[in-house]
Amino acid sequence: MDFLLALSRPPLVLGVDPRPELHGREPVAHLKRYTVELLEALAPRLAAVKFQLAFFEALGPEGPGLLFELASAARVMGLPVIFDGKRGDIGSTAEAYARAYLLRFPGSALTVNPYLGLDTLTPFFQAARESQGAVFVLVKTSNPGSGFLQDLLVEGRPLYLHLAEALAREGEGYREGEWGRVGMVVGATYPEVVLTVREKAPHAPFLLPGIGAQGGRPLKGPGLLNTASRALFYPGGRPDLEGALRAAEDFHRALVE
Repeated sequence: MDFLLALSRPPLVLGVDPRPELHGREPVAHLKRYTVELLEALAPRLAAVKFQLAFFEALGPEGPGLLFELASAARVMGLPVIFDGKRGDIGSTAEAYARAYLLRFPGSALTVNPYLGLDTLTPFFQAARESQGAVFVLVKTSNPGSGFLQDLLVEGRPLYLHLAEALAREGEGYREGEWGRVGMVVGATYPEVVLTVREKAPHAPFLLPGIGAQGGRPLKGPGLLNTASRALFYPGGRPDLEGALRAAEDFHRALVE
């Protein structure tokens, strides 16, 4: 599976941020069952499924095993996978992260942090090309405090725009057809920024977090992957398969009609 095929699917991404306190006496077993049932029900309506690594790490020793089981289940269902870890480091450590998530799961994507320098991203980009995956680089994140660094003016323009332009240039070397394997994370909570960055990076897939619980609204457009986590995985603040189906239908109508 090539991750770029996600861009031809419905533009909604399910974010999986598991909270064991919502899953009864045997939280890991119930969480696994609920997530698999939800993936099966929603698969035709999704571009991909995004697993937030921190929530799986917080489960302790059982967490990594559950993560890889669920990622494998998603792939069997034909769903592209995004590992949301915001990884970033230098040299051999970056190479190890790339092996762990991109090479181990060919055709998957990983979120990464650029603030150690663009040279630290090269192992991720190369692994994405080798594995037919993708990398989503943090550019303008959805949280209210993102402007502290990302909006800093550099030569009269915000830092995130300089970063987007640099990534767009770098991404040309990893482009295959209309879309490249170097994508960007741009919060749906800043729709005007999405438009501005798109002008600078016409061939980059965008991962748009912040739909639903953070107040962002679905955004239409080619190459935009709208991500809903709490609003879709735990509608009403709890596991609810029927509620998730209704929420997915609402998002679907907003995105395709």
